[in-house]
Amino acid sequence: MGHNARHLISLTDLADEDLVRIVRRGVDHAAGHTRSERTLTGAIVGTYFRKTSTRTRTAFTSGALRLGAQVIPYGPDDLQLNTGESVEDTGRVFASMLDAVVARTAGPPAELRAMAGQRRMAVVNAMTSDEHPTQALADLTTLRGRFGDIEDLHVLYVGEGNNTAAALALALTRFAGARLELRTPPGYGLDEGLLARARETAAAHGASIEERHDMDDRSRNVDVVYTTRWQTTGTSKPDPDWRTVFEPFRVTAALWDASPKAVFMHDLPAHRGEEVDADVLDGPASIAFTQAENKLYSAMAVLEWCLRG
Repeated sequence: MGHNARHLISLTDLADEDLVRIVRRGVDHAAGHTRSERTLTGAIVGTYFRKTSTRTRTAFTSGALRLGAQVIPYGPDDLQLNTGESVEDTGRVFASMLDAVVARTAGPPAELRAMAGQRRMAVVNAMTSDEHPTQALADLTTLRGRFGDIEDLHVLYVGEGNNTAAALALALTRFAGARLELRTPPGYGLDEGLLARARETAAAHGASIEERHDMDDRSRNVDVVYTTRWQTTGTSKPDPDWRTVFEPFRVTAALWDASPKAVFMHDLPAHRGEEVDADVLDGPASIAFTQAENKLYSAMAVLEWCLRG
């Protein structure tokens, strides 16, 4: 695809217009408007996953194939990184043979930044410890498809301030009138630096973000209730009694008493009876599995943005 590849390591890599363009394109893919297009014919996409993945890996693999690209998968033990080759050298070699690599390390983003030290091959963050940007793009695609617009939506997020919550905070605060209300367990909130950046973004775009560490005095008539599983991939809790701290933050049907029209979102995988009750996840308000399907369509849009602009 040449020397114009663009990287997506963080949502902060996207200008506002690029973020909106990717989301709109994802909605177009979801609606079936692009079914005959093969915009990535001739491209070679590598997928490198050191941690488990069902939705993200399948979405990018299927999405690349649907767009006409070919895919080379790499597992955690496949690369010479395991024998001491540097990330920079690996990226340089990859860039001479691949048009894009989609990588999940579940560690800090520095490794992906090092791999992105060239312009021949696009690098896509399929989840690091601090941010899950492609999840947020799937979330925005789902919200736009469901509500027609993202502006002025009120999202109640319940659960750990993990990489999914971080990406949601960086994404939703770029839409005027959007409101993100986070209820996170004490000691498990968003990183303070990221929260500060999200507040700055919200102020600049006419949005708002609030974080509290209790479940009292929740807003009424929210549009979306969102949660994630309590044990994020690749992480562990230092507190052996963490489940007691998390228990009040379980999503139950009682949350709909104040917001009867709200939809339910979950990035999956879900653990019924832990972060969410089964009657919520499998109930009429849930759009969690539509959200999962939209990972495919947003992945297609991401690949097109990275490789075709």
